Amino acid sequence: MKAECTMDKTCNASGIQIPQALTSPQRLIPLVAFHRYKKPHLQSGLRIPFLQRHRVKLSHGLGRHFKLQITLRSKETLFKGHERQTNERPSFPASVIFRYVADRASVISEAENVNVSDLREILQYVPLFRERIFVVAVDGEVAESENFPNLLLDLAVLRSLSIKVVLVHGASRQIQNLAAARGIKITNSDGIGLTDEITLQVSIDAAIRLTNEIMEGLSSVDLRAAYINALIVHPAGILGGVDQLYTGKVERVDTKALRLLLDEGIIPVVPPMGFDGEGRTYRVNSDSVALEVAVELGAAKVLYLAPGNVFEDCTPLPRQLSISETEDLIKKRKSDLPAGLLSKLENGAKACRQGVARSHLLNGSINEGLLSEIFSHEGIGTMVYSNEYQQIRRIFKKDVRSVISLIRQSVQNEELVRRSRAEILESLNDYWLLEVDRSPVACVALHLYPEQSAAELACLHVRKAQENQGYGRKLMAFVENLSREKGVKTLFVLSTQAYSYLQQKGGFTAADPSLLPPERLAKYEASGRNSMVLVKILRP
Repeated sequence: MKAECTMDKTCNASGIQIPQALTSPQRLIPLVAFHRYKKPHLQSGLRIPFLQRHRVKLSHGLGRHFKLQITLRSKETLFKGHERQTNERPSFPASVIFRYVADRASVISEAENVNVSDLREILQYVPLFRERIFVVAVDGEVAESENFPNLLLDLAVLRSLSIKVVLVHGASRQIQNLAAARGIKITNSDGIGLTDEITLQVSIDAAIRLTNEIMEGLSSVDLRAAYINALIVHPAGILGGVDQLYTGKVERVDTKALRLLLDEGIIPVVPPMGFDGEGRTYRVNSDSVALEVAVELGAAKVLYLAPGNVFEDCTPLPRQLSISETEDLIKKRKSDLPAGLLSKLENGAKACRQGVARSHLLNGSINEGLLSEIFSHEGIGTMVYSNEYQQIRRIFKKDVRSVISLIRQSVQNEELVRRSRAEILESLNDYWLLEVDRSPVACVALHLYPEQSAAELACLHVRKAQENQGYGRKLMAFVENLSREKGVKTLFVLSTQAYSYLQQKGGFTAADPSLLPPERLAKYEASGRNSMVLVKILRP
């Protein structure tokens, strides 16, 4: 789209009209600039007319929309320098997304609680994912949903960060709709059951039509895409005494062809159809296709986007699962999980078992859910992991600053006692960090008093953004087990504000300070904090 500049409108270097109301010299906005060949960087105080000069790409999406995400820091921290220079005090929400339509603009969403730590959380993933391959598996029902144009915009964001994307799509809903429109009774629509010749023809028509619509959508967000015959399949054969006819099973994936496209910045679009060595077409299940493609390409992630209604019909799934936990969950809940979720969980676990680091299952109807799942520690869906996603480890000297930063707010709130760098270094081996994707989210310390066969649980803290997710209990259980290994019989903890939590979740009971080891009692009396003393008797 190209717009001509007029006297009452401001245009950037790419010819995009921007409303004059947003181009006032006083409307200074901080932003994170993501662009194709450079590292992401923080720029603040940039006027909207100069975005293009600062290499910010405005990508147009479906319906001739323009989408630009602007991430703001809190005004207290961000605008200090600006206030000193101008005595102005601009006020903006923490995160604003503008959508430009021709010559008008409207705010479509905003959130007040985005802060610098959130920004750092996002940015830490960017170098990890650059030039990695993500396989995105879109359910056919998601592909016809209102949110699908937004998903295509999310794929454009991934490509702008140099993440290579393979798009695998299903077509079950489209096959059902086309069969109903033609008055045809089909034998199966999801590529798992028997596929007769009539069902195969309907499947081919519906799947190829959807592939073309997806490629049109990708083109509309400035992404190059190509439909590729990359699946070599063979007949599923006779299962349970029944010939599955034209239902196929992936034999191998043409990874060379896929990589040629990926290296040229082209998104391969893979439909749920494959061919055998003699050119015969077979219907295959898209969830298993995504599994095979991810494994053969050595993808970093495979992301399954399911329709929102299947999540409404079952108990919520955990946010993170190991492979074994996923397999146990499938066995326990096989009868009550919707077929669409069960298939994606099973194939996700298989992908991780075969070398894919992460598989994700998320609601495809949530706007910007794909980006939220990828660029945050906890995400919005369920992640199955093959390597150590969470770990509790001793801290090293280089981690001391992270610990001090982690507990700073609790120290200011007088929830925890202040600890200097020297004090932490003095008892470095007592401190432990809980990390999520190599980022510290919680900490704890265990101070031993061997003469009394006692130990103190101290410095228990969980980052605010990760509260209410079980990390505190996980650290308490870890400390208890560690204490037992070291022959501790009595575990105690001192608290001014968290004693109710420790009693309810940790099983501690109130005790008299005189029960403390003499060395610890002296420090307790000298501190003047008058903390409540809680103890727990550990049984072998």
